[in-house]
Amino acid sequence: MELLGAPSTGKYANPRSTSVSFPPATSTSASGYKNRIPYYSFPQTCGHRFYYKPPAINPVLTPFPKISQGSTPSQGLPSISNKRSLFNRYTVEDWYRSNLTNCRESETSWRNAERLRVDSSRLIQDRYQQTRKTQAESTKNLGERVKDIEFWKSELSHELDEMIKETKALTGWKEELEKALADAEVHLRIAQECLFHREKRMGIDLVYDDVEEQLLIEVDVVRSCRETMEQYVDKAKAQLDSNREAQHQLERDLADKRAAHRIDDKCYRLRNTSNGINYYQGVERIDATVSEPESWAAFTDNNILHCQRERATSTKLRDKIQSLLAVLADKMSSQFNEVNVAFTNRIIETGDAKGKIQTHLAKTLQEIFQTEMNLEAVREAIREKEPLLKVAQTRLDERRRRPNWELCRDAAQLGLVNEVHKIHEMIQSLQLHLKENEDALQMLLRAKSLLQNDLDVKANSLFIDQEKCMGMRNTFTRNIRLLAGA
Repeated sequence: MELLGAPSTGKYANPRSTSVSFPPATSTSASGYKNRIPYYSFPQTCGHRFYYKPPAINPVLTPFPKISQGSTPSQGLPSISNKRSLFNRYTVEDWYRSNLTNCRESETSWRNAERLRVDSSRLIQDRYQQTRKTQAESTKNLGERVKDIEFWKSELSHELDEMIKETKALTGWKEELEKALADAEVHLRIAQECLFHREKRMGIDLVYDDVEEQLLIEVDVVRSCRETMEQYVDKAKAQLDSNREAQHQLERDLADKRAAHRIDDKCYRLRNTSNGINYYQGVERIDATVSEPESWAAFTDNNILHCQRERATSTKLRDKIQSLLAVLADKMSSQFNEVNVAFTNRIIETGDAKGKIQTHLAKTLQEIFQTEMNLEAVREAIREKEPLLKVAQTRLDERRRRPNWELCRDAAQLGLVNEVHKIHEMIQSLQLHLKENEDALQMLLRAKSLLQNDLDVKANSLFIDQEKCMGMRNTFTRNIRLLAGA
């Protein structure tokens, strides 16, 4: 008998194609791949039954007796009345020959059937061994495929963990940079407010001194540092976007690998006795593949290389940010200290000037008091001379009334005249001295006014520099974040 059907062992050799394009193969996977299983066309079967086709046996019939040519049917047939001719159609030789022919044909059928049984047994054993070998080869290929997927899964997981760590580290330094940028903004505002407050100085203290020069330098330094920080903040944001993109590619590839590993591991563990196996007619003619083993491995390898490049760039940028923060913090801190030193020196100078002014003011006030006392003494001396002058002039006036020759220019007359002249000279000299003392008093009062005004100016300057400016700067010094040592 001829074997018409056998159990179908489906081969997923022709998956359907998709429109996704991948780069050409650049490397192979961790283990080699066998060539695709060729497509075999199996006969159609129904269920699990085998149907056999019985051998075709064509019996050989003895030919009819030939009818004489040219005779009619009635002439060719024996006469019904002739019974011998009617019932004796074959001869004995025909009968023996027919038996012999039948026996020979049956023997031929026996031999053919025996040969077919042997061939069928051999064919069944050969097909069994072939299907077992093919299934073992497919199982081996699936096992190697599972190992390859596990290898790339571990590589992807390791690279994904490293990328997550790097992204977290870069995010931390970006936040530190943003905090430093906020501190630089406060630093700039303090320097500008110091300049604004120092514009409120009065009089001669409104000078372009070393403090103002250092403050202007500080404003320029802080602005330059802020611009650099803003540039690196933008770079960090762009790099974080690149890191997340590479991370997303790894996560998507890893998810695909996990799904493929789950499916291939399930296929690897399937056996002939497993549940859930079934016929899927025509599935071997569907080619759903989109890559070859080389391009498959190259795709994941390219994802890992891309992630490694982005991670290296991120690490380099993170190191630059760290060193940049240290340099900028040192630069701004150095200029901050320079301004503080200039403020301290200026405050000391202003304090010394204020002390000298206070000393001079005290001395001036003392001189004013003494001058006023001296003026009062001079005035008292002038007032004391008035009775003497009145007595002398009264005497002269009375003696002018002496009669006739009694109007003698005697010693008394000359003494009285001389006394009046001397008293006038004394009064004039005292009045001149009084005028000089009054002028000196005015000079002292003017000096007092200047010193008091200058003292107010110095006090205002000290209040601005020491209380307002240094007060803000000391507060900022206590709250400043020194990133150089971070």
